[in-house]
Amino acid sequence: MNPRRVFLQGSAAALAAACLPAPAQDAYPSKPVNMLVPFPPGGVADTVGRPVAEAMGRALGQTMIVENRGGAGGGIGMAQVAKARPDGYSVLMALSSVVVLPEADKVLKRAPLFTLDQLRPVARFTADPTALVVRADSPWKTWQDFIAHVRAKPGQVSFGSSGNYGTMHVPMEQLKAATNTFMLHVP
Repeated sequence: MNPRRVFLQGSAAALAAACLPAPAQDAYPSKPVNMLVPFPPGGVADTVGRPVAEAMGRALGQTMIVENRGGAGGGIGMAQVAKARPDGYSVLMALSSVVVLPEADKVLKRAPLFTLDQLRPVARFTADPTALVVRADSPWKTWQDFIAHVRAKPGQVSFGSSGNYGTMHVPMEQLKAATNTFMLHVP
């Protein structure tokens, strides 16, 4: 058979197929949307995520299901959304640790739970600046008092966080590096 004739017949079939109407697609969202909060209930991501999910549900005219999936500083839940089908039915209520965890995996030479290119930012809901606070009756009345004490007594001042590489851990590590101090991290 003439190869030119095969090509033309194949091209005609492809053109005919391209002119056919596409199968009907359901309007989005045609089913409930899952909002995954990668931390336990009651934390910042959860207390922000639940009202956001309620408002999104009203705007979309669809049920929003909030699922908390804590673990590994948020990495387990973030990885679940990163690996979900990219159809818009899995959304993530992330904190800033979403950008820290993949970098920590690189630095520690671990297999990454997820990579940033698997996720796409859609909206910013909050801006929560980090503040360093101490008890009102503490001996530290100024920033300088605090840093001088920490320098004089390395490892005797502790700070708490939600976990390694979390939204409180990383800024405190940055503070320690910037002030050449050592404080004990208590996840």
